[in-house]
Amino acid sequence: MSTRQPRIGVVGGSGLYSMDGLEVHDEIELTTPYGAPSDSFVVGAVDGTPVAFLARHGRGHHYPPSSVPYRANVYGFKILGVANLFSASAVGSLREEIEPLHLVVPDQFIDRTRARVSTFAEPGAVIHVGMADPVCPRLSALLVEAAGAEQVPVHAGGTYLCIEGPQFSTRAESRLYRSWGTDVIGMTNATEAKLAREAGIGYATLAMACDYDCWHERHDDVTAEMALGNLRASVDNAQRVLRRAIGELPVDEPASCGDASRALLQSPASMPADVRHRLSVLFEDHSFDEAEEPE
Repeated sequence: MSTRQPRIGVVGGSGLYSMDGLEVHDEIELTTPYGAPSDSFVVGAVDGTPVAFLARHGRGHHYPPSSVPYRANVYGFKILGVANLFSASAVGSLREEIEPLHLVVPDQFIDRTRARVSTFAEPGAVIHVGMADPVCPRLSALLVEAAGAEQVPVHAGGTYLCIEGPQFSTRAESRLYRSWGTDVIGMTNATEAKLAREAGIGYATLAMACDYDCWHERHDDVTAEMALGNLRASVDNAQRVLRRAIGELPVDEPASCGDASRALLQSPASMPADVRHRLSVLFEDHSFDEAEEPE
């Protein structure tokens, strides 16, 4: 394993189950208080930069969107020392100008999920985080710049609508989401963004448009075969963009946005011991003296 801590993480979505250019030093299987992550963390270096990679759905795609162990995944990145997290994800386009095979770097989310846990808060631990600006502007800008340098069509900004899945939208839903002013639709990233913010990790999304969902009258309705075919064509572009963005990020600088508007409102001293132990990994800036007792 590299002697340098991987301050940069990459979580790969559908079709992106390994990281091009990653010189693998180790594969680390972690256990967390929230269960096992989706897969082992592949730790190594990309052009000399320490990186930790994780396949969101597991290599072989074992986890549907609702069953991805999001908390374990983010907690695992935190254990490894990751401060900046790039996400690569397949999405559907809700805008004419966002054509299939284009990349999008969203700066907003609408969360329509309903069957998953998207917080580390629990009874005995009150956490509030600001989500007005849910992604790291520095990381997002690096992705946009890298796409431009690689001559890959990219859209800077936009709203990512996160649905539960695994079903794609009905035609009525797709039209409704367009009326809300959303730009792309996916099934994973809002959950990750919330957990990353709570964990103090900077987060940015590289969304790979694979289809027009089912709203577009002049294009075929989305099918799994269509999405996968376009996804395979997008992955190579995404790999090149991620590799370039990683090389441009100063690894020794702390995350610029992971701690933004992040508050643990309950005193660690008043928490149950097991809760205090779990959160001590996430909230290193708070005092978690195990000997401290509430008054």
